[in-house]
Amino acid sequence: MERIIGVNSNCYHGYAIEEAIEGIGKAGFHYIELTATKGWTEHVFPTMSFTYLNSVKKKLREAKLIPFAMSGHCNLMDRDRIDDFISNMKLAAFFGCEYIVSSIGEAHLADKAVVSNEEVAGHVKELIPYLKEDGLKLVLEVHGDHGTGVILKDIVDRVDSDLVSINYDTANAIYYGDVEMENDLDACLEKIGFIHLKEKAGGKKEWNFPALGKGYVDFAMLFQKLEQGKNPCPFSIEIEFTQAGPKDLKEINDAVQTSYDYLKEYGFEL
Repeated sequence: MERIIGVNSNCYHGYAIEEAIEGIGKAGFHYIELTATKGWTEHVFPTMSFTYLNSVKKKLREAKLIPFAMSGHCNLMDRDRIDDFISNMKLAAFFGCEYIVSSIGEAHLADKAVVSNEEVAGHVKELIPYLKEDGLKLVLEVHGDHGTGVILKDIVDRVDSDLVSINYDTANAIYYGDVEMENDLDACLEKIGFIHLKEKAGGKKEWNFPALGKGYVDFAMLFQKLEQGKNPCPFSIEIEFTQAGPKDLKEINDAVQTSYDYLKEYGFEL
């Protein structure tokens, strides 16, 4: 089954987008998920100059990397951040991305009561006209309070739009959701439209996300279920190392190359 397989530039958190482009391209990949996460990894960002953003486009062309997605995380439950997210959607369209990725964010009211899935879905529905305008698909990430595919499937079902689906982050389902991934996948597979291939090592609540093949995520099971379910959703590799971070740029490049080699061994066309 043909599918897009790329690398999230967030693997290069703390380094420049130019270094991410070079490392991802040299490893042999042809697709990249650009990161525009305010206050974290601003590899590209709406406030950057048009001249600079065009220079990034040029470097992507030179590296033969296609920007197919943008990690534009905002708290979608915070109405003060919606304009930020709309700007990220415009930026994604500028780069020709098909997907924009976001977690939902803190789903709490002032009194700390948890907002219902119906209310969350209502917020997400308000974004659909902007998605249509920019030709984008929104994929909601397994993250935080929404740390399982089961939770996100309920929200996506309530949104009821082919422009909104799940971004299943394989490590987040363990770290935040504390679920048996096989059962969680069975419950939401039909609504998965994007996958962050992220490895997990160490304890369930330990920040340890190494190169693919260096942890215990059952990727073989995941790949089999996707094939059986005829789900051709794209993959984006995300490597976040430990809380100490990578020791240098070479460690990131080596992890990206290791992940490339891991997927090639499975027979994926990269």
